[in-house]
Amino acid sequence: MNYANLSVAPGARAAMPPLAAKVEPVLRVSGLEVTYYTDAGRAKALDNVGFTLNPGEKLGMVGESGSGKSTMALAMMRMIKAPGRIEAGSVVVGGTDLMALDSEGMRKARLSKIAYIPQGAMNSLNPVMRIGAQMMDAVKSHLPRESRGAIEARCRRALQSVDLDPGVFRMHPHELSGGMKQRVCIAIGILLDPQVIIADEPTSALDVVTQRQVMETIDNVKNAINAAVILIGHDMGLMAQFVDKVAVMYAGRLVEFSTVREMFTSPKHPYARALIDSLPNLDNKGVFQGIPGLAPSLLRLPSGCAFHPRCSSVMDACRSVRPEPRVLASGRSVTCHLYDSEG
Repeated sequence: MNYANLSVAPGARAAMPPLAAKVEPVLRVSGLEVTYYTDAGRAKALDNVGFTLNPGEKLGMVGESGSGKSTMALAMMRMIKAPGRIEAGSVVVGGTDLMALDSEGMRKARLSKIAYIPQGAMNSLNPVMRIGAQMMDAVKSHLPRESRGAIEARCRRALQSVDLDPGVFRMHPHELSGGMKQRVCIAIGILLDPQVIIADEPTSALDVVTQRQVMETIDNVKNAINAAVILIGHDMGLMAQFVDKVAVMYAGRLVEFSTVREMFTSPKHPYARALIDSLPNLDNKGVFQGIPGLAPSLLRLPSGCAFHPRCSSVMDACRSVRPEPRVLASGRSVTCHLYDSEG
């Protein structure tokens, strides 16, 4: 708009164009640490992990099995069970530090502030209860004074928002397909319009067509309530299509955090590069390029950088000095000695 052409009444002060409001992160994770105390020793499953997410952003969390992805989700929900223990850190959602809440406060925060869509919907629904009864129980525990009719209407709206027929409300889990069960779990997760949604491998047991439908459902739900979404998984192809940012985990540490475009066009950390290079492409059909070696045991981590025994860019410092996260000029975070001079 050309503000020079706006007419202003005599004696009146011209209105200045509104400044763009600064978006405050809806999620701030800082210094999160989780340790498992076992008979074989002490295993640090999360080591000083931190990141932020704005409303409406989608974060993909990737890494090999045992890298700490699901532990991250459970720690944010404060669902770590013995022998595990959350040792340090904060998880701030909309100004509330979940780590500072008592048990009752955290129970109320689940579903209302932060929701968790579990891996394997087949095992997360009660097989002997109707879908509607399970959904209503979830709402009643948070809104005990709301009428039965209002709760039922809320549940039916949630089912419709994930493209399920309202008749699903009266059905049992065994009457639904795998994709329908996963959508029911999504519907339960959004019953109270949470600010953050964590989806732990929501498509791992589904065929490719249903995978896309479920991912589009999560995308539509995210847009409807403007929630931040954390998607945990191994499928880099799905990540490339559906997320805005990517977090790469290795041996309990966050080794790279960047936008999805930066990650797939110019990964910085050698482990992130190895993950991208292992993806099949049309240029080298029939050629599989894996990552040499195996992920280390958390009970016996290598000295220095945990990735150095498998790294193609290893230096002397990598074997003895543990790297710390560096924020590069582009704004992305990398935990690697290759970028010590850029931090």
